[in-house]
Amino acid sequence: MLALRGVEVRFGDVRAVTDTDLDLAAGELLALLGPSGCGKSTLLRAIAGLEPLVTGTISLDGDDITAAAPEARPFGLMFQDHVLFPHRDVGRNVEFGLRMNAVAPAARRERVGELLELVGLAGYERRAVTTLSGGEAQRVALARALAPAPRVLLLDEPLGSLDRHLRDRLIGELPGVLEATGTAAIHVTHDHDEAFALGDRVGVMHDGRLHQTDPPAEVWAAPRSLVVARILGHTNVIEGPTGIEVWRTDAAVIDPAGDVEATVDRVHFRGVDHDVRLCTADGGGLRFVLPAAPAVGSSVRLRIDPERVIRFD
Repeated sequence: MLALRGVEVRFGDVRAVTDTDLDLAAGELLALLGPSGCGKSTLLRAIAGLEPLVTGTISLDGDDITAAAPEARPFGLMFQDHVLFPHRDVGRNVEFGLRMNAVAPAARRERVGELLELVGLAGYERRAVTTLSGGEAQRVALARALAPAPRVLLLDEPLGSLDRHLRDRLIGELPGVLEATGTAAIHVTHDHDEAFALGDRVGVMHDGRLHQTDPPAEVWAAPRSLVVARILGHTNVIEGPTGIEVWRTDAAVIDPAGDVEATVDRVHFRGVDHDVRLCTADGGGLRFVLPAAPAVGSSVRLRIDPERVIRFD
């Protein structure tokens, strides 16, 4: 449906996005993951027509829309800051795009009611937006973005300002809303837990380049480069004569017969498991997620699961 080929965006001499190819299928939710400043938001703005391309093309259903104005592209936008109109009530916020498209009042009211029910805010049409919680405001912003029935919804860190409870709740609800409306989406985030929970596929960006785009489980288990592995938090990098091994954070178990000896440096309790930092005899650092917490300062032996080791030549 949506296809990018050789897309490059520059700000002066700085290449913000470089030689990027990307495909988005109808109804697909693609999570675009990467650290701050890697170019993912710039790529989203380029798709929306808000940043010009130096080179490359953007097409929709085979039609070249590279030169199309933002308002001529059938895309919706949603940002971290919901930017609701404070002088309009919820219903008039949601209907804004419909009013701009000269949709009849009766059809606008029907569409607004449908979308508010879909996002869990049935009956909120006359509520003042200044009375909404953060989660409610983001639901209104989502309904407003979906009101004109966009082909693709472009989501730029829309959950980043919410507390963890609200964010987790909306992560659970968003795919169902998109599926119900038949809307494809690209969701930008720097949080890999969020990306894996939402995306049918996950694209990993770094320094303006899209390094890998695959289903979440494949990205986690088989990153294609050391850059991708590090972005995912796989920081146990072991260099040897035959290449580089990356031990995933879930690769170790405590075993008196294990081959790796280390001293526990720090333990961080995470509710259901423990983030454990260790030091090896040669001064190297390791990090694993373990179900039980060894005491800080204790010596442990670890057995590494070879199925959870990533190898690079």
